[in-house]
Amino acid sequence: MSRVRSLMSSSSFVDTAQVHAKAGNGGAGSVSFRREAMVPRGGPDGGDGGGGGDVWLVADRNTASLLAFRDHPHRAGENGVHGQGQKKHGKRGAEIVARVPVGTVVKDAHGEVLVDLDTDGMRYLAARGGEGGRGNARFLANNRRAPTFAEQGEHGEERWLDLELKLMADVALVGFPNAGKSTFISAVSAARPKIADYPFTTLEPNLGVVRLGEREMVIADIPGLIEGASEGKGLGHDFLRHIERARVLLVLIDLASVEEREPDYQAEALLRELGDYEPDLLTRPRIVVGTKSDSASLEWDGDRISAATGEGVRPLLGRLMDLVHEARQATPAGDTFIIHRPEPEGFRIEREDNGGWVVIGRAAERAVALSDLTEMGGLAYAQQRLKRLGVDRALVRAGVSAGDLVRIGGFVFEYEAED
Repeated sequence: MSRVRSLMSSSSFVDTAQVHAKAGNGGAGSVSFRREAMVPRGGPDGGDGGGGGDVWLVADRNTASLLAFRDHPHRAGENGVHGQGQKKHGKRGAEIVARVPVGTVVKDAHGEVLVDLDTDGMRYLAARGGEGGRGNARFLANNRRAPTFAEQGEHGEERWLDLELKLMADVALVGFPNAGKSTFISAVSAARPKIADYPFTTLEPNLGVVRLGEREMVIADIPGLIEGASEGKGLGHDFLRHIERARVLLVLIDLASVEEREPDYQAEALLRELGDYEPDLLTRPRIVVGTKSDSASLEWDGDRISAATGEGVRPLLGRLMDLVHEARQATPAGDTFIIHRPEPEGFRIEREDNGGWVVIGRAAERAVALSDLTEMGGLAYAQQRLKRLGVDRALVRAGVSAGDLVRIGGFVFEYEAED
């Protein structure tokens, strides 16, 4: 057996954080006309603005915790560059890739799970960059020979997201405080948790890699459970969350308990807490073993080990390796990773407190995002786009009346019914 490096330092482990994702704004399209000596009335040649940079969250197996977001939660994509004359299109803003540990769950402000980044390389589009505006050259038509308007760049998405890490480990150590979990993981791996003869020595999970020959597994030292942990007592939910993904459970029974908890009582209480928190945990492969056999003071008929002397440790690791191998075979890892891009929404109509109406939706807001809606050509174009989107029909179905104020993005107009 060889010891391998620890995956995590307890002094820098952060398993919950927030990220403020602000995608870049799109660049504005240009209003420009050709100006050449022999061409007195050149056509439109305004270029398009560049799109804003996206903000991506990417699962990375080399990232151990959410520490990078604790003091610096803001991640912002670059703004797109404005278009120019001579059909020069603006450059797209650079995207931002924020790396998070494998096993990070992303939630919105309401606590709804948006994505579970449980595979190395999996990507989630946290904030979509704004579309660049089209230059006036794009609006040339048979009935519009000299368009004097262009599109403004779209604002990039901006939102706060909650990040919650659930450790990805092959084996989770489960036991009451001071049951010998930290001593065990320090004996079989290069993890170096704080160890002392009092409860709650471990306040943060520790990961260690164990290698036997050509085989290896990741073991998680989970802080000790207390009765009522499944109901959130103490830091119960914070601790139990890290057990959810473990393939195999190693339940450690303290045979030298200072509180003199009987071994059978310890086993029953620990399994009860696991089942109350997540019933599926009781279906996982598990091994129950007594610890501190070198100083045991309580009777126990089951297997026992001593991490201090090494008694029974190597055979136990062999059994764990076999169970981990079987669990891996049952759920083989995929060969590809997944890219999550939220589907763009259509539009919806809502009533405002002042009695007016608001049209919410990217396509509708983009339809009125023109450089000059006071120009008749631009106004007519916006009306045509809204009609094609079905905004007029939706307003009628919602109950709009002539004279009501309707807001779309930054544009407010008075509704007039068609004849």
